Amino acid sequence: MEQHHRDRFRSAGVEGETLDAVTWHRQVDTMPGWWHEHGNALYLADGASLPDKVLAELTVFPVSDALLAIGAPMDWLTSLLVGGDRATVFLDRRVVLTAGEVYCGADSQIVLHGPVVATRSAVLDARNGGSIVAQADQLWAAGVYVATDDMHRLADRRTGERLNPFGAHIRLGRHVWLCRDAVVTGHADVGDGAVVGMRSMVRGQKVPPHTAVAGAPARVVREDVEWSSDDLP
Repeated sequence: MEQHHRDRFRSAGVEGETLDAVTWHRQVDTMPGWWHEHGNALYLADGASLPDKVLAELTVFPVSDALLAIGAPMDWLTSLLVGGDRATVFLDRRVVLTAGEVYCGADSQIVLHGPVVATRSAVLDARNGGSIVAQADQLWAAGVYVATDDMHRLADRRTGERLNPFGAHIRLGRHVWLCRDAVVTGHADVGDGAVVGMRSMVRGQKVPPHTAVAGAPARVVREDVEWSSDDLP
C-alpha cells in the first residue's frame, strides 16, 4: 500500500498495527480506466473479495480520490456505494456484513476494525464529511442502522437553523453489542463493553462504558455489565 494511502487511513481512524498486519494489493485490472485516472484506489488483502455485482455498482458513479481497503471475503455484502469525492472506507479482516449495505459520501469515512459480526441487514451510512469508526469486537444483530445524518434537512422555520445532524461523527468502542434493530445516529460515542438494547436509539449521545441502554432516546438501564457472545447460564 502506498504510504500516502496508509497515512490517510490512519487519519480516518484506522489503527497502525491493523494496517501493518496485512499485505494489501491494489486492484488495477479489475477496475475501469477512469477509476485510476481520477485517483481512486481499491486495495484487497490476501483472500479478500467483493461480489461481482457490488464491484460493478461501485464504479457506476464517477468519483475522484476515493480510497477503499477490504480485508475479508465480502461474499454476502449487498452493496458498497461511494457517493462523492474523497470517500474513505476500511473494512478489516474478520468483518462479516451479511446482506449489509455500506454507503460513504464525499469527504466521509467508514472504518470497521475486525472482528465485526453483523448477523443480517446492517446499514452503514456516512455522509457530509461525517465518520463511523468501530473498534474491534463488534456484535450487531439483525437490522442495525448506523448513520451520521438523516439524509434530509430539518430546520427551524423562524431562524432557518438546521436542527438535525449534519456530518456527524460516530464512534463505537471495543466489544460493543448492538441488539436487533438498534439505531445509532448523529454525534454519538458508545463506550467499550456497552450494550444497546433492541429497537433502541442512540442519537447525539454518549453511552458510558459497560452499561446497558434502552429506549428512544436510549437511557442507562444497568451499569457495570459484561456481555459475552457465548450463550451460557
